[in-house]
Amino acid sequence: MPAPTPDPEQVLQAIDVYLRNAYGAEPPVTVRSQLAVLKTWGGPFFRAPVFVADEQPGGTRYSMRLGNRHYPHMKLRIEPSPDASRYLFRCDSHDRHVCPPETSAEHGAFRALMEKNQEVVEAVESAWATEDVPTFKSYLREDLERRRSRQAEDRG
Repeated sequence: MPAPTPDPEQVLQAIDVYLRNAYGAEPPVTVRSQLAVLKTWGGPFFRAPVFVADEQPGGTRYSMRLGNRHYPHMKLRIEPSPDASRYLFRCDSHDRHVCPPETSAEHGAFRALMEKNQEVVEAVESAWATEDVPTFKSYLREDLERRRSRQAEDRG
């Protein structure tokens, strides 16, 4: 059975944290417009046109292109956890698939952009962890703790 989708308030919190860390200032008008649509949407939350839904065997993945101060294509992703028990939030820099070859004149500049994007990803995901927004890293930490607890009980 697929995990229930996250509460809209949690998604809005995740978006707010993302935007604070990705822009450090007011986001561009395209992003503000998406937020206005999402906040005034009258239908089911995850059917708002700002989300792209990708049906997968483990559950639907949702994405929203929010960009960052360096690159307009970065996305917020909301994906089922590996055990499909809940949804996790992550940043997708959306730049790995388009890096020019090392022989290209654009390679150095694009690699620099990728590094800036990674810094934004790390800042957003670290802030999410601080504000208890579930991420893959927090899922892994909790899973590791569960396994350690079970091992301790088994030895006990």
